[in-house]
Amino acid sequence: MQTKHTDVLIIGAGISGIGAAYHIQKACPNKSYAILEGRSALGGTWDLFRYPGIRSDSDMYTLGYCFKPWKEQKAIADGPSILKYLEETADENHIRENIQFNHQVKSAAWCSENALWTVQTEVGEAQEAATYTCNFLFLCGGYYKYAAGYTPDFPGIDEFKGPIIHPQKWSADIDYKNKKVVVIGSGATAVTLVPELAKDAAHVTMLQRSPTYMLSRPAEDKFANRLQKLLPAKLAYDVIRWRNVLLTIFVFNRSKKKPESMARYLIKQVRKRLPSDYDIETHFTPAYGPWDQRLCLVPDDDFFEALNNNSASVVTDHIDRFTQNSIKLKSGQELEADMVVSATGLELEVFNGISINVDGETVKPAETFMYKGMMYSDVPNLATSFGYTNASWTLRADLTCAYVCRLLKHMDKTGAAQCTPRLADRAMKETAWFNLSSGYVQRAADKLPRQGDKNPWIAPQNYLLDILNLKFKTVEDTAMEFSKRS
Repeated sequence: MQTKHTDVLIIGAGISGIGAAYHIQKACPNKSYAILEGRSALGGTWDLFRYPGIRSDSDMYTLGYCFKPWKEQKAIADGPSILKYLEETADENHIRENIQFNHQVKSAAWCSENALWTVQTEVGEAQEAATYTCNFLFLCGGYYKYAAGYTPDFPGIDEFKGPIIHPQKWSADIDYKNKKVVVIGSGATAVTLVPELAKDAAHVTMLQRSPTYMLSRPAEDKFANRLQKLLPAKLAYDVIRWRNVLLTIFVFNRSKKKPESMARYLIKQVRKRLPSDYDIETHFTPAYGPWDQRLCLVPDDDFFEALNNNSASVVTDHIDRFTQNSIKLKSGQELEADMVVSATGLELEVFNGISINVDGETVKPAETFMYKGMMYSDVPNLATSFGYTNASWTLRADLTCAYVCRLLKHMDKTGAAQCTPRLADRAMKETAWFNLSSGYVQRAADKLPRQGDKNPWIAPQNYLLDILNLKFKTVEDTAMEFSKRS
């Protein structure tokens, strides 16, 4: 079996992996690279999820790459448009030819003596073994399991006669026309699905345990569309991007500094969109503060319109059990259903589900500390592209990719073969990697890497600070150990 070698091996051909390839080509043209993608197509999330109405919950002027302007009319874009954007990026920059599809990466082992990663994969349906080696491993496969989402083990769920579908497994043959549909969940996926399903279903009920903060905004940004007609595409894109970045930072900071005030504002906006007698306190007043979980974006008020025309409704309650044709609730209410959509979240996954080994020792993510939100203590020549929890994913992914390129160039310049984050202060206070109270985060809390309470062991979740730390500060610091091949 032939072993293939490349300087940089990128895992995942989604929004992060394609961005990583672009940055490496541009900043490190002397470096060879390959992308290993487990599926048969590029696009990651935007190819995997096919449920009705799939769209971004961030504007495309910040979810788009820094180097490729978004030129479409809708700022809140649908999934197929985002996938088209990613395919264009890959093809315009000849990235697709460097992607190895249907390669499931199983393990990666680091050898300090050779300063080399050895990566084991399974190829295609036959799961044929293939081995790759690389000098630097870049994990760009996202943060959740692609194989399946999370569905709780509800009592009686096996008794239900109709289909129970997780949005992650949605297929084109699913028929919901003229059916009573219950969507379990209150996050971005549920809020996206409800108005879309309501167009053809007999009725759609969103069943939630607790409310989520919602924020309405137009799907099209009229100011952005006008600016694109007046200025060159890249300049217009940069102006709009920075306006949206600063607005997002303002909203997040205000949410944290004055949560009661922001909560009142958000709930007031919902109240304006629903009848005066609607029970806002029960269905739209969360028990937590704004941005303790991500806000749900509602483009063009579509979710509220579905409630207003009675094609959809919201029920806030807990599930007691499933029956053959319904869901019984703790309150005694019973929801008839022909089909159920379990929009109950994702399964978090660290290291893209890959078994990582360093010099014969298996790396346990929960025993590592995150260095600058992208590398792991005592793990050499490995980085993760990870976006923001309070802003668009790609903002931080772009900065991460650029930083990795700076790191590679510095190693070439100094003759270093290995870069390893080392934590000297073992008494440093620990903080959570994800500062969110969302269920999918809490379920995986004991498996996640840790953060500290000071640089470089903390990711500030702030784009302006990250520009300073990742773009302008030197890659040499007291926590990063550079060494030559042993």
